[in-house]
Amino acid sequence: MGYTEPMQEYVTDAVVLKKNPLGDLDSRYTLFTKRFGKIVAKAKSSRKITSKLAAHLEPGTMAKVRFIETKGTQLIDALKFSALMLPHGLGDLDFLAQLLPDAEPEPALWDLLMETGRGSWAEALAILGWDPADAACAVCGAAKPPYFYIPRQEFYCRTHGMPASKARADAVLSIDARL
Repeated sequence: MGYTEPMQEYVTDAVVLKKNPLGDLDSRYTLFTKRFGKIVAKAKSSRKITSKLAAHLEPGTMAKVRFIETKGTQLIDALKFSALMLPHGLGDLDFLAQLLPDAEPEPALWDLLMETGRGSWAEALAILGWDPADAACAVCGAAKPPYFYIPRQEFYCRTHGMPASKARADAVLSIDARL
């Protein structure tokens, strides 16, 4: 008989950041968890009409999730307990999914996110190590630039903004916006 790796099972609070289809019936979820930071997990058969997970794992949902790690991360169970009320909608969640490192707990960011409407992107960026207070425009060096371009991890002033050919609206953060 062969050796099988033991499964590690975890339970934590999570915010669903993204949901992507995977094959015919499965989905891949990007979650920001209180204990583990950002994780990407597969949920088998979550796109079936009879799936018990589907309603509990929509983007913007806060849920108690249970997942296992064997060969990758797999969502086993979820129970929705709230929904985030974000001033700018689900686009904010996509920005978070792009910015957060994998498997790095960010308790200060979690707390900021739970205080919906009170935090700003400037605070979130500072927590993640890109403090706008110390930033300068990548082109001219102007202090306190209002935009952050996620793919390059650079700040830009209002004068230079992002060149239209390089900027994608889904990758430019307005630092002054509320979270």
